[in-house]
Amino acid sequence: MPIEIVCKIKFAEEDAKPKEKEAGDEQSLLGAARGAAAPRDLATFASTSTLHGLGRACGPGPRGLRRTLWALALLTSLAAFLYQAAGLARGYLTWPHLVVMDPAAPAPVAGFPAVTLCNINRFRHSALSDADIFHLANLTGLPPKDRDGHRAAGLRYPEPDMVDILNRTGHQLADMLKSCNFSGHRCSASNFSVVYTRYGKCYTFNADPKSSLPSRVGGMGSGLEIMLDIQQEEYLPIWRETNETSFEAGIRVQIHSQEEPPYIHQLGFGVSPGFQTFVSCQEQRLTYLPQPWGNCRAESGLREPELQGYSAYSVSACRLRCEKEAVLQRCHCRMVHMPGNETICPPNIYIECADHTLDSLGGGSEGPCFCPTPCNLTRYEKEISMVRMPSRGSARYLARKYNRNETYIRENFLVLDVFFEALTSEAMEQRAAYGLSALLGDLGGQMGLFIGASILTLLEILDYIYEVSWDRLKKAWRRPKTPLRTSTGGISTLGLQELKEQSPCPSRGRAEGGGASSLLPNHHHPHGPAGGLFEDFAC
Repeated sequence: MPIEIVCKIKFAEEDAKPKEKEAGDEQSLLGAARGAAAPRDLATFASTSTLHGLGRACGPGPRGLRRTLWALALLTSLAAFLYQAAGLARGYLTWPHLVVMDPAAPAPVAGFPAVTLCNINRFRHSALSDADIFHLANLTGLPPKDRDGHRAAGLRYPEPDMVDILNRTGHQLADMLKSCNFSGHRCSASNFSVVYTRYGKCYTFNADPKSSLPSRVGGMGSGLEIMLDIQQEEYLPIWRETNETSFEAGIRVQIHSQEEPPYIHQLGFGVSPGFQTFVSCQEQRLTYLPQPWGNCRAESGLREPELQGYSAYSVSACRLRCEKEAVLQRCHCRMVHMPGNETICPPNIYIECADHTLDSLGGGSEGPCFCPTPCNLTRYEKEISMVRMPSRGSARYLARKYNRNETYIRENFLVLDVFFEALTSEAMEQRAAYGLSALLGDLGGQMGLFIGASILTLLEILDYIYEVSWDRLKKAWRRPKTPLRTSTGGISTLGLQELKEQSPCPSRGRAEGGGASSLLPNHHHPHGPAGGLFEDFAC
């Protein structure tokens, strides 16, 4: 009968440990020899998972038709959930928004708006000198001439000053303004500020944002009411047609906030002589959304101005800046109505540079100049109506009062009445129609409906994937090594093969032949089979 002999030797130590510690060490030794516990298999995980249907489809138990049907139901529900989730994600990534107007809670208006007006005729004919006509030939279409009325190719005049020409030859408000009233109080030309636009010298009422005039009452007659003489006898004769030639008579008006510069050639409306024009305004405070829902421009929060020459950002200021950059690149100068300290373009290339500004604003967001709308904007909705003036009786009175004939009064006089419809403002706000919270709520509802899962269920699945992956990585990169000797607590367990390798005793053949000495006598079973089933043991 085969005999396996294991020798346990307890070595003496100075500090013997308790028996409980030795038993615990032996258990640790056996656990380390067996290796780390294997991760849970799929059946065990499925039986404990909170995902509905997974335990019946993949849990422990015999395979059959019932398990197959549960697996098909689980896969179908999972596919339906993924389809619904993809649709919700696509809807969210379109960044939908809606516009909400809240007229039920109107806010009081901040103040009366700025009103800018320009005479459509840029230069008064009687104020032009021979030098002005010579320098403005390309702009006005008038032929240059000397004082005798003859054209002279060799005429020489000093270099022109465009600002001086506009100031001197433009229509003067003191001559045009015949009457002015604001909220029942008289006003004059001193209440207007000079501003330059594409129409030349213009005038703005209530231009200072620091001292904006309030409007106390809404309705007709409670705002700005002015009577103007457009001075048609001073309009330039049309000798030849240019891009700046105007066939109209009247004024251009723009109603805007004090922080926004006038952009009257694009945003203004016309007022004709011989009529009294009523402009009913309604303040609107607009709030737009930034990216990704919209394209508005959020405030930077910096103290310095965002656009050079302007105290605040606006679309009009941005467009004027773009026009200026285009003119500087093309003509190396700027026009009078553009901000900056650069040299002003001379009159002989003025019209060429003015035409080039139109090319700098094309193309929308893909063009050379894109001016986004500010996220917070104040604008004024307008309703315009008019009646003919003067009447027959008032024409005679006005003719006597201003020492003009009735025909002149009908062809040159107009009345402009700008007022608030009501002293409340409308709030219009863009809001995200489908936000992140709505997306998460819809995804959670679809997940609970189809597969009965939650965020914690997803964490369970991720934890199981991590456990399996980490175990496979450890097996791939760390090969375990079986220790030759393990000892704890002074007890040493030696295996038979280790004893054979480490023992100084010779092998059986050498013992029989040579009879080498050893610590213990050699033991050999006389009836053992040939081939050495029973090995020598020496300790």
